[in-house]
Parts: sequence; structure tokens; C-alpha cells
Amino acid sequence: MHRYLTPILRLAIIGAILVGLFGQIVVIPGAIADEAAHFPPYERIVVPYTILGILGVACVQVALGATWMLLGMLGRDTLFSTRAFLWVDLIIGASLAGSLLTAGVTAHLALTDMPFANGNMEAVAALGAAFLTTAMGTAFAMMVVLMRGLLRKATHLQTEMAGVV
Repeated sequence: MHRYLTPILRLAIIGAILVGLFGQIVVIPGAIADEAAHFPPYERIVVPYTILGILGVACVQVALGATWMLLGMLGRDTLFSTRAFLWVDLIIGASLAGSLLTAGVTAHLALTDMPFANGNMEAVAALGAAFLTTAMGTAFAMMVVLMRGLLRKATHLQTEMAGVV
């Protein structure tokens, strides 16, 4: 069955990486600059938030690239090898790095007196979104850590079975 799913997943990965590149080059800088143009107090955070946004998307792209490599290993029937742990660890690291970036944004929004154009409800919404993004990224990393443990057990069992056969 993975013979049909692998090309579809690879196309989805290519699409997601290209959409991410478009976001990094056009959407993120443009949206942040547009917000600063409409609300001058945001001018001081244009550069740091642009960098954080671009780095956040880069974390997702790194995880997608590692997933691409794991799909290749699946196609060659070499997924249950020690080399797969490198790619799984890269996914875990990328999700934790992204979570740290959003944790920094959450802390900034919570601890500074940053004005919002539409009042306190916008501040609550931005803080809530940043917190939820941090929590979801951390939860994803923990889930992949659990999956890594399953991969370790499966790799060990396959090695044992190869020794028996």
C-alpha cells in the first residue's frame, strides 16, 4: 500500500515546502510590514518578528525534509535501521526549536506592555495563539519521542529475527 502513498506524500511535502518558501519570502515580511505601516508602535518589532516567523517556517521545512528521507528509507525497506534515528531525531529537534521560538513570542507578549491596534481582546487572542502553538509543538515532539521508542523496539526485533533466520 505504501507504494501508492509514498509518491502522494512526497508531492504533499514538495507543496508544503514551496508554500513555506512563499510564506518566508513574501507573506511573512509583507504582512508584518503592513501591520507596522498601519500601526506605528509595531515598527520596533518588525525585524525580530519577521526573523522569528521565517525561522518557524524553516523548522517545519526541516521536519518535512526529514520525513522525505524516512519515506525513502521506507521505499528501500531500510526503515528499521539505526540510520532512521537520525531523521527522527531531526524531526524532534525541529519541533522543539519551533516550540522554543513560539515560547519566546509567548513570553514577549505576556511580559511586555505591547499595544494592540484593536485593544485587549486582540492581545488575549495573540497570547492565546502563541501559547497554543507552543503547547502543540511540544506535544508533537513528545509524540514523536514515543514513536521513536516504537521504532527502536521494532528495529531491535527485526535485528533479532534476522539473526534467527
